[in-house]
Amino acid sequence: MIKLPNECFFEIFNNIRFDFKSLLSCLLVNRQWCKLIVPILWSEPTEYFDDRGLIEMYLLELNAKEQALLIPFKIILPNCPRPLFEYASYTKSVGGYLTAGIKNWLNGRRNFKYKKNYIEPMKAIKCSLIAMFLRASKNLMHLRLENIIYKTILENLSLNNTIISLSLNHVYFDHMELVPTEARQ
Repeated sequence: MIKLPNECFFEIFNNIRFDFKSLLSCLLVNRQWCKLIVPILWSEPTEYFDDRGLIEMYLLELNAKEQALLIPFKIILPNCPRPLFEYASYTKSVGGYLTAGIKNWLNGRRNFKYKKNYIEPMKAIKCSLIAMFLRASKNLMHLRLENIIYKTILENLSLNNTIISLSLNHVYFDHMELVPTEARQ
């Protein structure tokens, strides 16, 4: 029996990269295939950022500094074990539907107290996630930033050397770190 090298399997799986149903089926065949398919599945999640589950998976990968940005808003992160893979490390582009996904995730939280004014908590989550992508992704090439850029994002942006495309839309720098409006007064 001739065994194919991983490179051959990777090329085969890469050719069906947009057939998620088939990739998910192949993912369950064995560990070898799983290790080859996960980076393909998680490399271009941009179109699926509006999915609550995807946002939740990424929130599980926040480090202590990124989680600290959420404390003033009393955002309770998912209480789940860390994922088997560092999914953010495979992500190649961030932007697009990220805000919609965060809004969907917040709307699905029963214990979220900012139901009427979710804009500030949404900014905090987005800042944390973008900082996490900048820190964790070894493949991040395309980044789209909108509205506010906080100090945390700038610090992580200066450390990332993989980005080849940076899109800034209606961006301004806010020197105040993320603090709820009522705490500023």
